[in-house]
Parts: sequence; structure tokens; C-alpha cells
Amino acid sequence: MAFPHNICLRLFLQICLFNMFVWAKVEVTMHDSVEVYLGDLAQIPCQYNFTDTDDQPSFVMIQWFVRVVGGSSRVRIFYLDARQQIADNNTDYTGRILVTSDQHGVQLNILKVELSDQREFFCQVNGMAAGNAEGKTHLRVFAPPEAPVIEGVLSGISVTNEVPSKVASCEARNGFPKPNITWYRNGEPLVPEPGYVNVLILVTRESAGFYSLQSTLEYKVVKEDKDAHFSCEVSFFVPAAIRTVESSRVNITVHYPTTMVELWKDLPQGLVKEGDTVELRCQGDGNPPPPFIFSREQEPDVELESNGDVLILSPVSRKDSGIYQCRPLESDSDSDVKGEMQLPVHYLDPAVVVPKDSEVMLKGEDLTASCNALSSLPTHTVWYKNGQQVGKGNTLHLRDATYETSGEYVCEVTVPTLPALHTSGSVHIIVQGGPQMVGVDQEVQLEEAAGRMVNLSCEAQGHPLPSISWNIIGSQTWQEVVIKANEHMTHSVVSVKVTSDVSALCNASNDMGTDVKAFSIKASKSLSLSHSDCHIFMIDISNDRI
Repeated sequence: MAFPHNICLRLFLQICLFNMFVWAKVEVTMHDSVEVYLGDLAQIPCQYNFTDTDDQPSFVMIQWFVRVVGGSSRVRIFYLDARQQIADNNTDYTGRILVTSDQHGVQLNILKVELSDQREFFCQVNGMAAGNAEGKTHLRVFAPPEAPVIEGVLSGISVTNEVPSKVASCEARNGFPKPNITWYRNGEPLVPEPGYVNVLILVTRESAGFYSLQSTLEYKVVKEDKDAHFSCEVSFFVPAAIRTVESSRVNITVHYPTTMVELWKDLPQGLVKEGDTVELRCQGDGNPPPPFIFSREQEPDVELESNGDVLILSPVSRKDSGIYQCRPLESDSDSDVKGEMQLPVHYLDPAVVVPKDSEVMLKGEDLTASCNALSSLPTHTVWYKNGQQVGKGNTLHLRDATYETSGEYVCEVTVPTLPALHTSGSVHIIVQGGPQMVGVDQEVQLEEAAGRMVNLSCEAQGHPLPSISWNIIGSQTWQEVVIKANEHMTHSVVSVKVTSDVSALCNASNDMGTDVKAFSIKASKSLSLSHSDCHIFMIDISNDRI
């Protein structure tokens, strides 16, 4: 609502007329600044006091002005006196301001504060003859920016770069007034330093009046930065305070040369024996891991075929024993940057038994057999015969040989520290001598009823295998009912009818001699025949013995 022209002219003249005389009779008190969030209600108080208590004005006129954006002039936005309140039309504040008053002064209320409201507001008090004065308040508007967004460099950064490299970028959008960005490494602030730390800032003023910042960190990385975390922090003003918001933390990929290499056996676990598949693995402390070259110390210039960081040897033999080395591809053969290890391939040769295969002994002789197997590790030897242990150590002593000494002797050689290594050998012992009757009695005496059939058994052992013949006196009725032999023994059974006293001789013979077993049967008429008319005299033996 506009003032009539004559009222404005009269007020102007009164102000001019009394300006030099009464300006000091009124005091206006205002805050230097008022701070408020964007979109909130801004309250700008204006307190005034007329110093001449005896001459209080009957008419007080209050006007509010605002500084034009980007200029020095100002525009009135509100008029107030005891009778009326008028908000000026066609201003930036038409419809957005409200003025309240009390006995101590007035207060300008600005609704839904905008960024453009950050400027000076003037409160002018005119008491006519009582004097006039004005004060001003700078309204400050704050809009916190969005949370900072950090983005680390995805590609690797080499420590060999001579100048700082881009590590990460940080963006904070839509803040007012302009925020600031600070960089951190492991929670410690980074200060720009030529040749080591550069911070590049790009400030953008958005169309809506907000500020957006993009900060780029350039940093000369070292190997230790592989475990470092970088972050950025945006700081910004708010009413009566400064606040900060930290971004998430990012880790960067640091590329650095290999300074140490380690070589070890991955497979198999434990000791290596001939025939195994061996995997040697090489690893260095460089990043990215370099390709490796494998070789043997005996032939350092001969590259072994490998698969990246793994050397596979299959199947290995004792010739593969030695010192193995690996080094980065980019290094030369004389470089100290290499890993090495000793690879022993263990072995156990076939057992060699002496005497070999078979050995003939004379009855009563002594013999020493040996069993040896060449090995890279200590061995343990045990001798067996018919599954029973008969000796330990690499030698076996056979003393005063008997026919029971004959048989196969097996030596088993094992490696206690590597049980998978084992071998065996054998020798067949033959004891040579004249026949020897089996049994305790060389002469057997019997009394049988006349007319009875009696079986007589005779066993003889020896080498060569003895033959058995019978010489029977006193009976014309007899026959050989069993004859069998094995490698060491001959067994014969004859069936004799007792008609009178009988004498029977079992003769065993071979090229080495003879042996005889005698049977004497007395025919007795006083003995009656039993239900069975046949009596068998036998010696009970195992296996083929009757």
C-alpha cells in the first residue's frame, strides 16, 4: 500500500528540518548479525529508546529497508506507525515478512529464508521532533552441504613415480556458504607440501546459489601406504558453530618392486621320495606379484619350465636333488633378490641278498647271509621265515644247519622316517645230507594177534630226496599202501599180515648215505582179534605225514 504524495513530502521536510537538531535523541539497538538455516524463520529485532524522557514523541514512524543485492542502494520493504502497518509491494519480501512490536521495539520476521536473503537489513526509527536514527543487521543464511563422497583411484599407483599421483577425489555438494575440504591419512590431516602432497580444489556455484566443491588429492605414495586409509572431511558454517562430516575411508593399490623372495615346498608334505610329484612355490613381497624364473644352483642360466609362481617336478628321482632358486623376471641372475631351498629326494634301492637266490649247505655247517639296500636315509632290516621273525640287522647267521634250517628266508628293509620306502629280498637255503628218519625210536617192537593186518609207517628226510625200500621177514602177505614225497621228505606205509613173528626194515638212502628203521612184531596166539581185523601203527605228523 503506497503513501499519498503530500504525506511523504511532509514527512520528508520534517525529517530534514529536525535532522541536525534531534538525531541524537533516539537510540536504536540491533544485532550485528543474525544467523539462520535455509528455509527457517529469521527474526531480526530492532530496539529503540528516546533519550529525552521529558519529550517523548507522540508519533513514531518505523521503516525497514534491505540492501540491494550486488549494490550499495537499498529498498524499503515495510512501513509501520501507531495507526498502520504496510508491506511494500513488488519487493523480494512481499508476502514473506511480518513485523511485530512491543513497548521496547519491533521485530522483522522473514518466512522461509532463502539464500538471497543473506544481506543487510536496516531499521529506521523517526520520532519527528524527538529525533530519528537507524541500525542495521546482517542476515546470514546457512545450508549444510550433502555428505562428502570420496572415490579412490582404482588403478595401482607406483612408488617409483617421481611426482605426486592422484590418490582420490572428494566432492561436497550444495552447501552455503562455501564449505572447506580437508584430507586425512589414517586419521591424520594432510598438509600440502611441494613434491609430496598437492590438493586441487574446484569450486562450482550452482544455479540455485549453492556451492559445490570437488577436491583432488595428489600424493607421493610409499610402500607403507598399501595399508593406509584415506578420507576427506567437509567443514561448514552453521548458526553459531562450525560442523564437520567425514567421508568413508578408501584404500589404494600401491605398486612397489620386489625386495625379498621366498621359495618353499608346497607338496608333498614331509620328506620327498623318488616317484613323488613335487610342487615348489615362489613368493615375493612386490606388488603386483611379478612372474618368476626357476633354476637350479648347479645350472643358474638354465630356466626350468614353470607355471607362474609354481614349479612342478614329476616324477622326481635322486637326480632332481639339489638347491633350487627363483627370482623375479625383471632381475638378472646375479641379483640378490631371490629365494632358494635345498630339495633332497630320498631313495631306497632294491635289496641285494648274499648268497643270491639259493644256497646249498651241508648238514652241520654254518652260513652268514647279508641283505643290503642303498638308501639316502637310515634303514631297518628284519629277517623272516614262514612269516616268523628269525633275525634283525643286515646279516643273518645260520649255525649247525639241520634239515629244519632249510627254507626261504626273506629280508624286509624299511626306512623308519619314511615308511613309504621299503624293499625286500630272499634266499632259499637247502641243507644237504644223508637220510634221517623222522621220529624218536629207531627200533619199534610190537605184539599183535596172529592173523591181524598191521600198517607200518616210515618217514625219512634228507637232500637229495631219499628213496625208501622195505625188507620184511616172517610174512609173505604185505604191500606198500602209501608212498609220497615233498621237497624235503619221503613217506612210505606198508600193510603187513601177521602170521608169525615178523621183522621189517625200512631203508632210506640217497647219494649222501643211508638210514634204517627196524620193526619187530611178535605174533601172539593168546591175543584175540578185535572187531577190527586191522591195526595201524602210525606216526602222527602234520602236512603230508601220516
